[in-house]
Amino acid sequence: MELLTSSAVCLVGAIVVIGLVFLANAIRIVPEYQRLVVFRLGRSVGPKGPGIVLLVPVIDRAVKVDLREQVREVPHQTSITKDNAPISIDFLWYYKVLDPAESVLQVGNFESAAAGIAATTLRAVIGGIPLDDVLSEREHINNMLRTRLDEVTERWGVKVTNVEIREIIPPRDVQDAMNRQMSAERIRRAVVTESTGTREAAVNVAEGEKQSNILRAEGQKQSAILAAEGERQAQLLRAEGFAQALEQIFNAAKSVDQKTMTLQYFETLKSIGTSPSTKYIFPMEFTSMLDNFLGKK
Repeated sequence: MELLTSSAVCLVGAIVVIGLVFLANAIRIVPEYQRLVVFRLGRSVGPKGPGIVLLVPVIDRAVKVDLREQVREVPHQTSITKDNAPISIDFLWYYKVLDPAESVLQVGNFESAAAGIAATTLRAVIGGIPLDDVLSEREHINNMLRTRLDEVTERWGVKVTNVEIREIIPPRDVQDAMNRQMSAERIRRAVVTESTGTREAAVNVAEGEKQSNILRAEGQKQSAILAAEGERQAQLLRAEGFAQALEQIFNAAKSVDQKTMTLQYFETLKSIGTSPSTKYIFPMEFTSMLDNFLGKK
């Protein structure tokens, strides 16, 4: 009896354990960013979730699909440009699953297939572009890669949202040529900057000299005007003084009588007579008499 009881307990325990395992496999909690693609007896019944999803154990099989945007790296790939220059490029590509069922049904290993497609697409795109354009038109190459990849992955229910080239390594000789070009460009800019500074300095000096000459000429002009004005004023003052002196002499002469003039005359004759040189002096009276005599004749 006790043996039967122990066997019954073990059987019940086994049934409970099996039931718990079945429940664990039957009940799935699916997050908002995931979906379960359910296959029932091998046939797809579509994506399930989010929330609680009930599965029939043994009969149902679920494949988890992440709907969040994913990023994958394509390691350095050696590609040949249109002008036969080998370059190494690596890039990142971003994708998002839009149709969970198609991403499971249409491709066996999406990530591996997408990585191969990305590398092949990169070589095809780079092969149609010259080296100079590869180095200078990253955005254009990014758009071309994204368009090509999206055309392939669209049938898998996946959208390629973005492609970003991370690094481009050109050949060694091209790198050396680019370094020389950059050095020459820096030297050219330095020479241009120096010549521009020299020109501006010369212009400033010439402008200063011009302003200085203008100010100097203006000063000389003002000085000459002031000197001429002063000379004119001095001449006017001298003329006025001379006129006033003549006027005073004339007024004084009008007040002198005949006797005073006669006395001045005799004084003058006296001073002339004291001179040691030979002189002939004819008084004014004699000349008057001579004039009268000649007039009578």
